Amino acid sequence: MDLSIIPFDSQYAKRFKELNVAWLEKYFYVEPKDTYILENCEANIINKGGYIYFAQYNDEIVGCFAFLKVRDREYELGKMAVDPKYQGLKIGQSLLRFAIDLGKQNEWKRIILYSSTKLENALYIYRKYGFKEIEIEKNLPYARSDIKMELLIN
Repeated sequence: MDLSIIPFDSQYAKRFKELNVAWLEKYFYVEPKDTYILENCEANIINKGGYIYFAQYNDEIVGCFAFLKVRDREYELGKMAVDPKYQGLKIGQSLLRFAIDLGKQNEWKRIILYSSTKLENALYIYRKYGFKEIEIEKNLPYARSDIKMELLIN
């Protein structure tokens, strides 16, 4: 498999939005916070200390994820998506492994994520890679979120 994971480049901002809107519309709907982040991902993620990475398979951008800075050495993993035509190739797991390795290399304390219990496959993979369910706060930015998980790194 000719898969590489590459950092954000503004030429891929539109693809980042397309990949995320596709899975959101498949399982849920695009919420106001999604729109805010996806309309200008560079300003709302990168310029606020976050990261965006892409899965490139045979020269095509087929997946992505973002790290949104929560506080020093703590990031929220979000906006992870894989093009439906490329699901089943373990691209999502490659992205997740890369994300965890990035956190370790940068000596982060923890990675958190919000998800939905409707996404059983995603939750299975998060648990497989060491994420544990923790208490979820009230007044979340996304209506779809009903589970919060963390991975302690250091």
